[in-house]
Amino acid sequence: MHPEYNDQLPGLNRIEGQIKGIKKMIENRRYCVDILTQLKAVKAALHKVEQNVLKTHMQHCLMHAVTSKDQADIQEKIDELMQLLSKRI
Repeated sequence: MHPEYNDQLPGLNRIEGQIKGIKKMIENRRYCVDILTQLKAVKAALHKVEQNVLKTHMQHCLMHAVTSKDQADIQEKIDELMQLLSKRI
């Protein structure tokens, strides 16, 4: 059973609004630094959502695997996280 992430929707909705605002700034030929400032704010907001999802995953999915004592499931969860965290995007 996967955890719910509905509590992340308000943050994602804010990010969506910020993206729309950035698009308008570009259409209106706003000052570069103002656009860059907003882009950094979006990156920070996305990072916060990412960290919340990661924390929930570890508290629920990883913890479930550990408490089940299923060594294959535990290793799978660890490998998934290691692969994800090692990606350079």
